[in-house]
Amino acid sequence: LPLATCHLPLAPPLLYLAPVSYYQHHVFFCTNRRDDGRPCCASHDAQAMRDYVKERIKDLGLSGRGRIRVNSAGCLDRCALGPTVVIYPEAVWYTYKNREDLDEIIEQHLRHGRVVRRLLLDAPGARPAQK
Repeated sequence: LPLATCHLPLAPPLLYLAPVSYYQHHVFFCTNRRDDGRPCCASHDAQAMRDYVKERIKDLGLSGRGRIRVNSAGCLDRCALGPTVVIYPEAVWYTYKNREDLDEIIEQHLRHGRVVRRLLLDAPGARPAQK
């Protein structure tokens, strides 16, 4: 129905409905393994990379309530583009090749709030992962 003929009350702005996030950043690593030969994040050592980032975040004193949480995720359905990490609440999708790439994401995005454009999953010219 056109808005002029709708008799439902308008909802308050989402700003008032949105709860405060428990974490400043929630980092999800796809660790999915596909057994049918299609590309998957597990074939890029995703679990070890997730473990590395989780430990680095703890070592830097950045973990816990109101800070950063690092989790494993099942398939995020982006495996063909390389190993995948998504950071919320920003919904920024990254790919990576090595620990140095992950260190850059930690330093730039998680510590300083700057997106690492060269590692964006969908960025023009983004580096596809190498096995």
